[in-house]
Amino acid sequence: MSPMGDPRSAGIVDERPSVPVSLGTAIEDMIAPRATDEVLIRMVVAGDTGLFEELMLRHREHVGRIVGSHVAAAFVPEVAHDVFVRAYTGLATYAFEQPFAHWLATIAVRTCYDFWRSRRAGELPVSALTPDHQEWMDRLLVAQSDEQFLLQTRRREATEVLHWALDQLSPENRTVLTLVHLDGHSVREAAQLLGWSVINVKVRAHRARRALRKILMTDLQQGDHHANGR
Repeated sequence: MSPMGDPRSAGIVDERPSVPVSLGTAIEDMIAPRATDEVLIRMVVAGDTGLFEELMLRHREHVGRIVGSHVAAAFVPEVAHDVFVRAYTGLATYAFEQPFAHWLATIAVRTCYDFWRSRRAGELPVSALTPDHQEWMDRLLVAQSDEQFLLQTRRREATEVLHWALDQLSPENRTVLTLVHLDGHSVREAAQLLGWSVINVKVRAHRARRALRKILMTDLQQGDHHANGR
């Protein structure tokens, strides 16, 4: 735990006790919205932990967008909360060498990666997908370039089936595929966010796309086989 103490003191859990508003708190409330991220961070680390809530309010949409691209909607609140807990407990290590939003993005991506490492792969059968979903899978499989692949993954039909397919991948492949092929980050940017080497990310991105194709092709063939057997 950070020297700053319990994350609950920063307002990042719901069960906060009701306390009288002191003059100091009232002054902080007036200062916080006008202060820069750097000023707020220094104040939080110095002991004004309640000001971390202002940092959360400023960056919650940023964190929510990142988390939302890596996990299903039902898990976004849980994972986003974990991101801010990690940010709070590690805030004293922030070195002001990069924008705070980028530092948060790094924590968000790694939190999503850890989330998938802790979960089992999805077990939704391909037979549960709709004809529109399976048609989208067909188009994805024949995409010849990264641009075509990216275009297909952004189609309306992609959301549910893509989460289903990503559930079959390893956490490493899933995270890299999301960053490079779905979010559009460069290999270098993905490496910085994950703390991996550029070569590792480049190789993993290629393997991830190939693994996704294999999963879709295998399950499509199984789905066709079951359909023909009925």
